[in-house]
Amino acid sequence: MTTATPDIVSLKLGRVFDSYNSDNDETLDWADFERLIDRFCTTYKIDSLDWRARSLRAMCQMYWSELLRHADVPEEELTKDQFVDASRRLSQDTSRFNMIDGVPHALFDCIDTDEDGSISDGEFTRMLSDIWEVQGPEATGAFAQVDTDGDGTIERDEFLRAFREYVVSDDAGAAGSLLFGRI
Repeated sequence: MTTATPDIVSLKLGRVFDSYNSDNDETLDWADFERLIDRFCTTYKIDSLDWRARSLRAMCQMYWSELLRHADVPEEELTKDQFVDASRRLSQDTSRFNMIDGVPHALFDCIDTDEDGSISDGEFTRMLSDIWEVQGPEATGAFAQVDTDGDGTIERDEFLRAFREYVVSDDAGAAGSLLFGRI
């Protein structure tokens, strides 16, 4: 008897869906993205007119628009399976909006609260707990894994690399696979 190997990317993207789907209604719509933007602004005390909030909103609008385009569905909501499929397609299509490069820049700018160009352990832990609701053992060790150069901070290039790994890597042990907590 053989056991099926879990599709790691689908598991990770499913986790993203669950985090975005804050009203737990089994579909994603623009209102879920609005609540995500609000969570970032509240957690990081960012005024809605701040450049970081505007950047996050613009990124989310493009991301949502491209998800809908890649899902090719008549309604403006996505089930988990539709989201995972559209996310996979979007991560490979850079013809309009490069999600793998655009999204992490906007997230990094919000998480880096002291604007020193790096994410500290405290800033990272806050992101895991307050934005993605990842706590305890799931979050343990994630910072050290993403901090690939071991200097005690996550620089922008490390964060971008980790985000890319999260979206495309089938390696559950890759540093980026731990970006939003253990799978």
